[in-house]
Amino acid sequence: MTLSHLELFQRYMHAGPITRSATAYANLFTEDGVYEAPLEGLRLAGRDAIERGIGAVQERPAPQGAMNPGASRFTLHDTADPDVFVTEIDAVYDGPDGSTTVSLVQIFRRSGDSVRELRDYFGP
Repeated sequence: MTLSHLELFQRYMHAGPITRSATAYANLFTEDGVYEAPLEGLRLAGRDAIERGIGAVQERPAPQGAMNPGASRFTLHDTADPDVFVTEIDAVYDGPDGSTTVSLVQIFRRSGDSVRELRDYFGP
């Protein structure tokens, strides 16, 4: 049985922002998957490149602090294409100076239970 959009997104959140596991994150993608953050000028093509690139980012401490999953919110939008869904996220990070909210939009293109392409739009 194929994962629902919500189940795939939950796996993404657990692998990336919550546990910060570059290997688990990269394993969500097809072998030739692509991760893009266009506003940051970042494009990683292929599972190995995604693992290295995301791993390098995750080695740095999150500037906003630790993600607070309980305070963060998201809305998932299905599209006319069954392989595409969009998420709007307000991620809350708790730091020494209080909480910070980072808003972003992500466009997922899937292939079965894997991510074929992810476009991640966020700002500083």
